[in-house]
Amino acid sequence: MRRVLVALMLSVALLSACGKKDGAGSAAAGGPPGGEMPPMPVEAITLKPQPLAQGLQTVGSLRADESVVVRPEIAGRISRIHFAEGGRVSAGQVLFTLDGSLAQASLNEAAANLENSRRAAIRAGELSKDKLIAQSDYDKARASLGVDQARVASARTTLSKMSLRAPFSGQIGLRDVSVGEFVTVGQDLVTLVRLDPIEVDFSVPEGALPQLHDGQQISVTVDAFPGETYDGRVVAIDPVIDPDSRSAKLRAQIPNPDFRLHPGQFAKLQLDTGTGSADALLVPEQALMQEGETRFVYTVVDGKAKKVVIKTGARIPGKLQVTEGLKAGDVVITAGQAKPMMHEGAAVMVLPPSDAAAPATPPGAAAQPARTPQAAPARKD
Repeated sequence: MRRVLVALMLSVALLSACGKKDGAGSAAAGGPPGGEMPPMPVEAITLKPQPLAQGLQTVGSLRADESVVVRPEIAGRISRIHFAEGGRVSAGQVLFTLDGSLAQASLNEAAANLENSRRAAIRAGELSKDKLIAQSDYDKARASLGVDQARVASARTTLSKMSLRAPFSGQIGLRDVSVGEFVTVGQDLVTLVRLDPIEVDFSVPEGALPQLHDGQQISVTVDAFPGETYDGRVVAIDPVIDPDSRSAKLRAQIPNPDFRLHPGQFAKLQLDTGTGSADALLVPEQALMQEGETRFVYTVVDGKAKKVVIKTGARIPGKLQVTEGLKAGDVVITAGQAKPMMHEGAAVMVLPPSDAAAPATPPGAAAQPARTPQAAPARKD
């Protein structure tokens, strides 16, 4: 029993000694006294007035001015194809011809019956004048003539639908059928699009609606042709606001005489709204935080983070205009504000930008110890 007690006393003494040693080591290593959190490293910029180009920038998608999928109204077998895939066709040009032998036979039969009805109606008219037949017999002959005339018209229309024509001039796509194939009513045969002019659909925030109107000039760029700009104009504004995105849809037309632009291409647009500013405050998009409908940023004041609710205006690539909440000289955190421990009043330490190059040490010079970055200078609000 005595041996067990001695062993326990030795264990307690060793644990106590280790605890003191660890505490001394932590103090020597410069750990935070009393468990205080060290300042969080962040990156920040100081806001300065910048020129904001006139116009509203957004993105959209190109679409054909007119587009249609050619489909047959009557089933039949394709006897001839009159176009080259990817080529241009004119309005009214025949694209496909279906086998019309049965339709032609029906038309011939209807035409023969019409001729008999016409002669019968003429004879009945002459007899009716001489009071040799009843008026009702003459009326039946005229009715029969009308029915046969309608049948001829129907047979002629059916025969005409054996030729599928281009509804407008444009560029033909890739066909999905071949000569000799039997096609059904409504089957997709080929796509026809009109590329000049070409259109672009895009959306803008509902707050920008007062700056928009029909005929407004726009400039468009596409990734396929960097450095080239295409000018156009707004032709329609959707009167209904999207309740999900709170944005309005617009459509613009762009001349495309050389057919370089194609439907489906991604486009960057700038609308000439005449709302430019020479002293706009712009913040990087990554600085912006949002809770519900509230937008805010974190600024640095006296080495601590301060949450500031803002209102935004125009958007340009990578930046947003701040219309309320900030002023020139404010230090806005651009990196580090999304950390879970970030909050109002948190101690922060502004670091140089991540892409800043470290100065080289001159040959033969002794290496100097790295200086600890300091928080942004305190600013009196």
